[in-house]
Amino acid sequence: MSRSLKVLALFDAIAPTTLDQDLSAELKTVDWKTEAHVLEALAQLGATTEHLAIFDNLGLLNQKLQQFTPDVIFNLADQFRNNRAFDQNIVSFLEMHGLPFTGCGATGLTLCKHKAISKKILSYHRIHVPEFTVIARGRRGVRPRRLQFPILVKPLKEEASYGIAQASFVETDEQFRERVQFIHEKYGNDVIAEEYIAGRELYVSILGNHRLQVFPIRELVFREVPPDEPRIATYKAKWDDEYRKRWGLQNQFAEGLDPGLTRRLVDTCKRIYRLLTIDGYARLDLRLTPANEIYFIEANPNPILAADEDFAQSALQAGLAYPRLIEQIIRLGMNAVRE
Repeated sequence: MSRSLKVLALFDAIAPTTLDQDLSAELKTVDWKTEAHVLEALAQLGATTEHLAIFDNLGLLNQKLQQFTPDVIFNLADQFRNNRAFDQNIVSFLEMHGLPFTGCGATGLTLCKHKAISKKILSYHRIHVPEFTVIARGRRGVRPRRLQFPILVKPLKEEASYGIAQASFVETDEQFRERVQFIHEKYGNDVIAEEYIAGRELYVSILGNHRLQVFPIRELVFREVPPDEPRIATYKAKWDDEYRKRWGLQNQFAEGLDPGLTRRLVDTCKRIYRLLTIDGYARLDLRLTPANEIYFIEANPNPILAADEDFAQSALQAGLAYPRLIEQIIRLGMNAVRE
């Protein structure tokens, strides 16, 4: 990377910030691990880097852009006023100002955020998705007859398994109504209720705009969960270390996938990536049934980019060391066509 390249690393914050706020304390915490790893990689690449965290004031970003004039924005801001639904609006702001930035554009973020819309698009193109229904806030939790138990009841537009717990797995109409009401009230979110697909939980990481590179496939394994219990990626299953240890949950590279099945997974994921107009980089979450049927669960543009998380680990397995991964993401951002 050219040493003259100027990069503005854009973060989100959970409280109001100032233009030149000292973030050194935050960058030493687990919550800011991704930001710290990216800044370290940019330093190794020799880029001239500054960073800015925003909470509810895009005026700060305008000031920073005038002061620093970056060549590219490394976008790690995925919420505004603590609301993750606004990640695509931040990107829209950058697009309207003609600013090069890393990661996915506004259209892809919007389509992927709305889990029902993404599933409708893919179903139309004959990609397997679970049977599902959407229940808007203010509507009663009535299950349509076509939706058979067991069912997973989830927030429609949340990420990182937020709002998903063991109680999300329902087997009766009473449980269904209770969980729908709980999500409406607790999370202020519409509900997507979808058929539970028994099988392996696979994570497929993809890098690219037009030419796509699919990295080795990861899997969430459930070693201590009894065979008759649901195996779902709850919030605790992803983020609570003690919970993960108790149930033997581990993210690892998927084993035992024959070459033909792997090719089918790769081809399916490339189709999904393009159909949902994703660019930059993303992680796709799939279920693989015992009959080797591939079911799309959700797409995650701009997934967590910390060096020890699934995306970077998959890239490393493919021979792309972390600083080079960050460099590739920057190049893709600078070459993206934003319309």
